[in-house]
Amino acid sequence: MDDFLAGLGALAPTVLVGLVFWLVMFVILRADKHERRAFSKIEAEERAKLAASNAASEDARVDAAPPRI
Repeated sequence: MDDFLAGLGALAPTVLVGLVFWLVMFVILRADKHERRAFSKIEAEERAKLAASNAASEDARVDAAPPRI
């Protein structure tokens, strides 16, 4: 029984460091996923604004152009 506890005591620091490493990596990857999702949403909104702005300027340019004969 003493050998088992000694072996368990020897493995405990390695297991704990592994769990801490896993937790840190999990949190980093999860944060990255959420950041990418937010960035994609903002980028889509900006692209929509740009498309609407370009469409409005195209309409203004067509309206302001002299008629062709």
